Order: sequence, then C-alpha cells, then structure tokens
Amino acid sequence: MSEVIVIDDNRNTADALVEMLRILGIEARAAYGSSPAMTLLAEQTPPLVLLDVNMPGVDGLEILAYIRREPRLMKVPAIIITSDDQPETKKRAMDGGAQAMIIKPASINQLESALKKVGAM
Repeated sequence: MSEVIVIDDNRNTADALVEMLRILGIEARAAYGSSPAMTLLAEQTPPLVLLDVNMPGVDGLEILAYIRREPRLMKVPAIIITSDDQPETKKRAMDGGAQAMIIKPASINQLESALKKVGAM
C-alpha cells in the first residue's frame, strides 16, 4: 500500500500529523508545501491526502482542484486540515471535493474520526 501524503507548509504540523497517522497504523509521508506536494502527486497515487489550505504560492484548495481534475487522482479521498474555521472555507473545501475537514490543532481523536468518515480506517 502506498503512503498517505500530508501536505502542509509548516514542518512541525506536517510531522505531527504523520506521527499521529503512524500511531493509528497508517503509513504516511509529509510534503512541506505546494511544490513538493505537486512533485509527489505527479509520482504517486496515494490512498489519501491530508491537505492544509493556507500555504504560500499554490494553496491547498488549488491542489484539491488539481487532484479532482487529474483522472489518476480524482477518486483519492482528501481531508482538509486548516486553522481557517470560516464557514466559507469549509464550503469551498467541501464543494471542491474534500470529504472531511479538521480545524487545527488536530487531535488524534479528530483525525481518527475523519479517517473513519472517508473509509480509511
């Protein structure tokens, strides 16, 4: 099974999410920002993507739009993990094809619940 990709420009957040996933028995790797994320997505079809919204350059919602347009990736579940708790952000994320959204800081219980919602557990 390929690894879940955690996309976040904050290394501490990305690494914490990778560690939480591993505790939950899911192999994961981090992409620290949009450019590394796009490189990984060009090379792999992950079973799941965890995606921050607010990143410099290409933001998470633009990456989500790419995932939904790309035939090889379009069925990959996406969980948005963001500090932006505005209703408009949630609407844009869900309308854009995310299956779940977690507000940072994410707890392992929230992550586990979101993983169950998308069928990853």
